[in-house]
Amino acid sequence: MQASDITLRLLEHLALEPEPRGVTELAQALGLAKTTAHRHLRTLVERGFARQHASTQRYEPGIKLFQLGERLRERFTLGRAAREVMQRLRDTSGQAVTLSALIEDRVIVVDLLQGHTLIEFGIRPGTEMRLTGTAHGRVALAFGPTSLRPAQGHSAANRRDAAALGRQLSAIQKQGWATAANEVMFGMNALAAPVYGANGHYLGAVAIVGSVQYIPAKPSAAQIEQVTRAAATISSHMGWRPT
Repeated sequence: MQASDITLRLLEHLALEPEPRGVTELAQALGLAKTTAHRHLRTLVERGFARQHASTQRYEPGIKLFQLGERLRERFTLGRAAREVMQRLRDTSGQAVTLSALIEDRVIVVDLLQGHTLIEFGIRPGTEMRLTGTAHGRVALAFGPTSLRPAQGHSAANRRDAAALGRQLSAIQKQGWATAANEVMFGMNALAAPVYGANGHYLGAVAIVGSVQYIPAKPSAAQIEQVTRAAATISSHMGWRPT
């Protein structure tokens, strides 16, 4: 715990300093032995969280810290950017609306608006959705990083499963949306479409959720247009521009 605390204190100090600092300055500021400060700084440099100038030997925050900050900024702003769009989608569709974000390769529900029907959903922000068998998960597999996809085994059954999944994801990519009728809960369906960030990478998905009576296994053209338009609008709020 002490070693972790030292590393985090150094990282925080580097991030708050307006200029690069030398190891002696950092050690004095944090009340550390110079050798201790140097050892932890080397770890931060090796992991990309800090960088050392070759000419001055001073340290400053590294590119990894910037990248993580940008990803966190997107996650915190996604809910705010989506809320008004979700409300419009709920009002036009009459169905519940969910928003998910991809957080550490997990599909997490970050917002939910109940619909104008008698059915109220128990899913709450913070719920993790499966990558398979859910509309949010399928969209993440189809449009998110390929690292989400399960590794292909060597058996014939595993190869068949991988081929079937590949065909399913190709179809989702072509149509731009995914459903999961009677899979999370019998009699229920969801229709989800992807949300992108400023540089075109996958952020999450927005979906309508309701009874198969209202969202059939093959959704209506109007429902598909409502959800995909909402996803594109949220993406534009996040800085995404279609190519």
